[in-house]
Amino acid sequence: MISVYGFSDGNSVHAIAEYQQLFLNRRIPTQRVFTRVYQTLRDTSALPGVRTAAERYVNEGFREEGIVQMVQCSPRASNCEMSLCSLTREWRTLNAEGMYPYHVQRVQHLGPGDFAERLEFCKWLIGSHKLHCYILFTDEAQFNRDGVNNTHNSHVWADDNHHATVESIFQLRFSVNVWCTVLDDQVIGPFVLEGCLTGEACIKFLQEELPRLL
Repeated sequence: MISVYGFSDGNSVHAIAEYQQLFLNRRIPTQRVFTRVYQTLRDTSALPGVRTAAERYVNEGFREEGIVQMVQCSPRASNCEMSLCSLTREWRTLNAEGMYPYHVQRVQHLGPGDFAERLEFCKWLIGSHKLHCYILFTDEAQFNRDGVNNTHNSHVWADDNHHATVESIFQLRFSVNVWCTVLDDQVIGPFVLEGCLTGEACIKFLQEELPRLL
């Protein structure tokens, strides 16, 4: 191929025609193959794919070390982002280091002042006997045209499960909410909250719909 490519003065189109005349029973390389083989030989002084066993061992060692370093620097790196070798070798290398892809948990975003308010409420609730029997434990489920959030491919590589989380501001994206509550030993609902969950929508629900549901 190199000889034909040089005979054709580096013209891959003429090289294909010349190669086809010389080797009638062989598979004809494409223009890209001619160019890639020539560039590889020029840059590395070796043909593509020609490596000794020692070179392969050294290169594989560098790849494995690179995989571990990449995961340590970026625990959320995906297999596509690493792509230093095959997927099977990546898994074997990380498993040999005692790492496992723990799934990421999706949690509600909390502001700076939310923690103090939660602590104050918990202290107040502890001092109120049997008040929990009169508390509405409510929740809303989000439904939008994006479908259900799938975190199957979201994980963090680590040697131990640190229960990693990823924050999402759910209340700013949804189009429809389904509300439900638990009061003592009873389930109340579900009830569909259409549109965005604004302050006005919440007041309207509490004043008009909640008394009827109760």
